[in-house]
Amino acid sequence: MKLYSQSDIGLIRQSNQDYCLTGYFPDGAAWAIVCDGMGGANGGSTASHVATESIAETLTTGYREDMTGTEISNLMKLAVDYANKSVYEMSRYVSGLEGMGTTVVCVIAKDERLHVVHAGDSRAYLFTGDSIRQITTDHSIVQELVSAGQLTKEQARIHPNRNLITRALGTEPKLVTDYNTVEFKDGAKVIVCTDGMSNYITDESLLEFIRSNDCEKLPDMLIQKAKELGGSDNITVAVISS
Repeated sequence: MKLYSQSDIGLIRQSNQDYCLTGYFPDGAAWAIVCDGMGGANGGSTASHVATESIAETLTTGYREDMTGTEISNLMKLAVDYANKSVYEMSRYVSGLEGMGTTVVCVIAKDERLHVVHAGDSRAYLFTGDSIRQITTDHSIVQELVSAGQLTKEQARIHPNRNLITRALGTEPKLVTDYNTVEFKDGAKVIVCTDGMSNYITDESLLEFIRSNDCEKLPDMLIQKAKELGGSDNITVAVISS
């Protein structure tokens, strides 16, 4: 497994409310966490940092080499639950942090399987062979309209309400996450990103970037392209290559 990641403030925002951590378990399995905070400069940044650090700690202390797929799924969900409680309690009791929250995508790649837990509109894309597909479904108002056939994906990308999400870590006492697992064999890649990238780069463009660039260069290349196309939000990209 190979891991690469990068985060950028973008061209408009005054602070970077995205946060990303990646790492390896002792057996060589890889993990990545990407969060996109919300709730003002201090709140958004605090939410994403607290959530990411909390999830990483739970994963790294709770992981065992002999874990089954079900046990990995349960650990990931537990990690996000703990992080949700931490952010929610902080938002209630710390002045200036009221209403903060964050999206989250957490992935673990192990034994030719990719495990994904997410909430919000940050995304994970899977590249296999010569194709790419989004393996998370946005928890957002515009995604509900796309699913209902009222908007196309292209229309959703530029819709004025595209940033309105329906789930976020830390905004409620309980968080419902989505879990997914897919094959992750040799040559596969997962790209985890915030909407600062996905709002600008189409699936077709993303596929071309993966075909044309080494994995080590992908985060920087995708961030630079998102900035060329507007860069109105923070931009974070993490890549795991099998």
